[in-house]
Amino acid sequence: MKLLLATNNAHKAQEIREILKDSYTEIVTMREAGIDLDVVEDGATFRENALKKAEETLAAAWNRFDAVLADDSGLCVDALNGAPGVYSARFSGEGHNDAANNAKLVSLLADVPDERRTARFCCCIALARKGLSPIVVQGEVEGTILHEARGENGFGYDPFFYYAPFQKSFAELSADEKNSVSHRKRALTLLREALDVENRGRL
Repeated sequence: MKLLLATNNAHKAQEIREILKDSYTEIVTMREAGIDLDVVEDGATFRENALKKAEETLAAAWNRFDAVLADDSGLCVDALNGAPGVYSARFSGEGHNDAANNAKLVSLLADVPDERRTARFCCCIALARKGLSPIVVQGEVEGTILHEARGENGFGYDPFFYYAPFQKSFAELSADEKNSVSHRKRALTLLREALDVENRGRL
């Protein structure tokens, strides 16, 4: 069984390979497969975007792969009614400018007290498959938004996302620490569990 990842992120690919290695004989990224496809993520939810990306990519690679895995993720802040949400990457405008996105986030929350700065990172993963219904799961990790950046690791909103169990921002965590609790790890774990249940049902 061959799985195509609708991503070229090496760290993400490695994490996925580790968790799903027993379910697929081959797991490759789009770059490794020589596939150049840009799916427009215009859904209103993480689920819509992840599923659209997975299904359109599978349609383009139907003759070479048995399944495609795609994800959509972002930051949801309660005081901002769930924003930036699906617009996390382009919160400050088109493009992927982390500094501008974080500056806008801090500005919008400037007068919000600590007890109302709750937020969560969300990751929705969709697995589109030949001849089978897609599997869609979502993982989340709860935190709060800091007033100032902390840490040099990670990317995106990590320096402002405080994770209480470790008493650190996501940007202060090591890669192993972050991967052990991240929203993507939780979504991938749910996906693996769903596949295991499905496989046991076929026995």
